[in-house]
Amino acid sequence: MLEITDATFDQDVLRADAPVVVDFWAPWCGPCKAVEPILQQLAETHEHVRFAKLDIDENVETAVRYSVLSIPTAILFEGGEERERVVGARSRSHYEKVWEPWLTGS
Repeated sequence: MLEITDATFDQDVLRADAPVVVDFWAPWCGPCKAVEPILQQLAETHEHVRFAKLDIDENVETAVRYSVLSIPTAILFEGGEERERVVGARSRSHYEKVWEPWLTGS
């Protein structure tokens, strides 16, 4: 997964030519560590959607900009806009259901 920062967010996410899921996380967050391998698996099996992670402790500006009040939060962006948000640690099947239109390319 691509690691992004406040400085690279617009280029890597908002101007991306494909949908991008951003995992808003922090190193001290236990549920974030549980979600990371699930998102990594999705990244490996769905190549037309990019997956990235943003450390909210190091990149407060972007977390505030998107009102990330709880972590983990995973937001799918497409065409420079937020399309779907999942808050909290969820199962792989939950992410697949919420992001199905993008993951399946339909």
